[in-house]
Amino acid sequence: MGDMIEVENVNVPGTTSRVNRSKYSDMKSAFDRALPTAPSGMTQSDIVDAVKPLLNLDLFPGGKTAGWWAKTVQLDLEAKGLLVREHSKPLRWHWKQRL
Repeated sequence: MGDMIEVENVNVPGTTSRVNRSKYSDMKSAFDRALPTAPSGMTQSDIVDAVKPLLNLDLFPGGKTAGWWAKTVQLDLEAKGLLVREHSKPLRWHWKQRL
C-alpha cells in the first residue's frame, strides 16, 4: 500500500488509523479546492460529488472508493479543527481554516 499516514477520527478522540498517504493527500487536495469557507457548507454527498472530478484517476479510477476516502479525510480534518460541522440536517461542513 506504499507510504502510510496517521489520521484521526473526530468521533473516536485519541484513536488514530494508518491509511495510504498518496490517496489521503490527493483527497485532501480535492477537499481544499471543493469545500467552501462559509456556512451553509456542503453535505457529505455534495462533497463526494464535488471532489470526484478533481481526483487523480490513477489513484481513484472511475471515482472508486471516493466516498470512503472523502469521509476519512473529513473526519481527520474535523478532528484537527480545520473543518466545522454545522448543526443542520442533513449535516454540512465548511472550512474553519483553509489548508
